[in-house]
Amino acid sequence: MPKPKLLETFENPFPGRDYEIRMECAEFTSLCPLGGIESDASDLQQLRGGAPDFGTIYITYVPDRACIELKSLKLYLWSFRDDGIFYERTVNTILDDLVKACSPQWMEVVGDFNIRGGIKSVVTARAGSREGGSGTRDAGSGKREEESGTARSIGRARDVARG
Repeated sequence: MPKPKLLETFENPFPGRDYEIRMECAEFTSLCPLGGIESDASDLQQLRGGAPDFGTIYITYVPDRACIELKSLKLYLWSFRDDGIFYERTVNTILDDLVKACSPQWMEVVGDFNIRGGIKSVVTARAGSREGGSGTRDAGSGKREEESGTARSIGRARDVARG
């Protein structure tokens, strides 16, 4: 069973700046919730689901006041290891738990799961508005201020920074 209490955060060192954090968790494992379709399903009954599922979880977010601490994220993701859970529930549970832990401006979680039964599955869930990141924020109040009366999206600000 996933354990969101394992998640820890730390204070955003740049709370007045919109910036993106990307994490790739390449060793995600859980169990297929439907045992019994494999020929050796009786051997899999000792698992609390079916055969193991493997995938990569991609997490991208724009922090507000808090950032996710990486070791706690690793331990949290490991807590799925013995859980029989569908891909869709996995990705949405991770998103809900991370949003609750750090209250980002915007977050996306992508589950890129290995092929099973000849089918590749990629599940994406989002929270917040990526385009909502305009201007800068007053670090004390967390409120947005306009830059020279012109709102800039996170994407455009990133493009400007790249030159």
